[in-house]
Amino acid sequence: MPANREKPGRAGKRATAPGSSSTPNIVEMKNAIYARCAKQPAETIFSQSDILEMKIIPKNNLQLLLECTQRLTREGLFRLMTRRGRAVWKVVKREEAAKYKTLSPEEALVYSHIEASEREGIWTRTLQSKSNLHMTVMNRCLKTLESKNYVKQIKSAKFPSRKTYMLVGLQPSEDVTGGPFYTDGVLDEEFVHQMSYWAERYILRRSWYHPPLSGSGRMKSSHRHKNLTKKEAEDLRSAEFQNKQPGRERTKSMLPMPPGFTKYPTAAEITDAINASGLSGVAMKEAEMKQLLDILCWDGKVERVGNGGGYRAIRQVLSDDPMALENGLTEAPCGRCPVAYLCKDGGPVNASTCEYFQDWLEI
Repeated sequence: MPANREKPGRAGKRATAPGSSSTPNIVEMKNAIYARCAKQPAETIFSQSDILEMKIIPKNNLQLLLECTQRLTREGLFRLMTRRGRAVWKVVKREEAAKYKTLSPEEALVYSHIEASEREGIWTRTLQSKSNLHMTVMNRCLKTLESKNYVKQIKSAKFPSRKTYMLVGLQPSEDVTGGPFYTDGVLDEEFVHQMSYWAERYILRRSWYHPPLSGSGRMKSSHRHKNLTKKEAEDLRSAEFQNKQPGRERTKSMLPMPPGFTKYPTAAEITDAINASGLSGVAMKEAEMKQLLDILCWDGKVERVGNGGGYRAIRQVLSDDPMALENGLTEAPCGRCPVAYLCKDGGPVNASTCEYFQDWLEI
């Protein structure tokens, strides 16, 4: 009796080779998915639907998608994460993935937690809690990672006694370093003093008007011996405010700015000026400058004006004897008069016609 013959249909199916074009190539799909994802920004997170929309997986086969993502995860090229209860993936550079191949499972676990902390770093106690490793094992892993120049220990300005680790290629955030006012986690008091003093002088030069006086401290002869009318005195004062730069320190005499003056320096202007001066080795930010200005306000050296937008210096009289500051000049309007240098007998401004002086006498 003749041997059993295979049916043509079955023979045709059995003849299909496993490596033929009809069999999906997992390696090619995996590499194509990684190449497409690697072109996106480093912080991009990919969901299952994001990968399927790339049209690399034929017929959106979920089983093939699972195989590709599992291989990429085992090779360290994908990092499996969870978002809203769903599995998502993040691309890992090939250079970073190669590091994991040289590490033991415990070292890889410690490295992954340090890597996840990014620029904030991670405290050793937090690292032990997340890794669930014995302290001896964790310290040994940290020592190995440091010897391979994978991680480094940093000093936190907020918690200087804590041992904090982060990746070697990253720079600590300002929350960790404390910003430009800290050096190696320690407050640089000399730097803070220099910056505060510079800011105070900058505000002072733009908060008071310096009348054009001669070296003797008196008004120029062209105005001193000329009998000015009241209108001429007002015009002269207005012209000096318009033509002269407020704050130009020619003498120690300072007069307050006219009412409604709105050109007091803002935090942004002070920040730009101090960066242009080259006083600081690092570029100051406006938020950091506001911290210094807050200190100057608390110390009573400057004050906010114009709904907090500008800053004005406060002119103070310093003395070891508080009683020495109490005198008639400091209480009378003459000591704060913006046109005191024009005041004289028979002049456009004098004590007999001064409306402020008369109001003060009636108090």
